[in-house]
Amino acid sequence: MTLYDGQKGKVYEVNGVYVEESITRRLQALGLNDGTKVKILNRKKAGALIIQVRGTRLALGKHISCGIEVKNQAACRVDFNHKAKEGNGND
Repeated sequence: MTLYDGQKGKVYEVNGVYVEESITRRLQALGLNDGTKVKILNRKKAGALIIQVRGTRLALGKHISCGIEVKNQAACRVDFNHKAKEGNGND
């Protein structure tokens, strides 16, 4: 399935990015690589998706989100709001 087919609030794992080479490189630089977990935060009427990737929000147009293959991560429990504790590691 493509990222565009995904549902708001669900977490998916990227299987492949199949868009123009320059866009693919930019998405990879932003952390959108194979195996990356993404969460769909919002869906706009014009087809744009707001997603969360590695703690960063990205807006993707329909053309780009249709070129990103994902698989459902129903059993995946990713806490995108979790912040690492600072300390000595003996907690």
